[in-house]
Amino acid sequence: MSISSVQQTQHSITSVIEQDMNAVDLVIRAKLQSDVPLVNQIGEYIISAGGKRIRPTLAVLVANAHGYQGTKHHDLAAIIEFIHTATLLHDDVVDESSMRRGRKTANAMFGNAASVLVGDFLYTRSFQMMVGLQDMRVMEILADATNIIAEGEVLQLLNMHDPDVTEERYLQVIRSKTAKLFEAATGLGALIAGANDTEIEAAAEYGRSLGTAFQLIDDVLDYSGKAGDIGKNVGDDLREGKMTLPLIYLMQNGTPEQRELVRTSIENGDSSKFDEILLAITNSGALEFTHQQALQASAKAVAALELLPESRYKEALVQLAHFSADRNH
Repeated sequence: MSISSVQQTQHSITSVIEQDMNAVDLVIRAKLQSDVPLVNQIGEYIISAGGKRIRPTLAVLVANAHGYQGTKHHDLAAIIEFIHTATLLHDDVVDESSMRRGRKTANAMFGNAASVLVGDFLYTRSFQMMVGLQDMRVMEILADATNIIAEGEVLQLLNMHDPDVTEERYLQVIRSKTAKLFEAATGLGALIAGANDTEIEAAAEYGRSLGTAFQLIDDVLDYSGKAGDIGKNVGDDLREGKMTLPLIYLMQNGTPEQRELVRTSIENGDSSKFDEILLAITNSGALEFTHQQALQASAKAVAALELLPESRYKEALVQLAHFSADRNH
């Protein structure tokens, strides 16, 4: 999918909920305010960086698709964005990343300590906002999701620099670290709209599968994308010693020489052989295999929407599922 067609797809999705997302943005900016100037400074730096805002978009789309008429979905979307942003701040410190969304990370600009602490501020602010919704089931789902995300971060840490990571261990990290917040966003969108348990679980399945597709494509793009398109340095996963599905496939299907190349690079966090590994990944079919897995997850997401009545919101959710597995950033 070309950049222009990606932008057209994103616009057609977001235009359906433009007023809602403007309202979400107002909530985000209001709740970011702190008496501590550095919190405001870093908060503004992160928010102004933009990003796709996929997770809050999902919460709003699903709530509207279920006929919701109130404004709680704006607060819910802001909470989800705060949780996501907090994980990014912490991730970038752990991964020693220097670039995200096409510019310097907060830790590169303000230092690790400030990034971690402002991440903590965003987490705790999201908890304050959860309480404000005065719905125990909402709090339970978000608290569980946040805890599972943290477990996923630790699981990923344990997998670092380990060339023997299996596909199952890799997918467990995806389910916990990435897909869980997508699942919470979509399940909660249905919940606050008054959906029944079957509808809530279908919405959660949509989010789970969509999140999986998104992460799989992110892992493809780390070897095949362009830094200007994906907003981060290509090859970061290799430098961080992170085994993702393309590398796992190559370890299972490559030549002894290719496996040894991957093993050495992952164990040492050495990206100097990136071009050789990229050639091996490409020739082995690893990128195509990973893309096919993403397409399967995307199709599963679309299937989970069957219970929804036809509407422009449902159509946007279908578009988003297709976009998740066919994008270049």
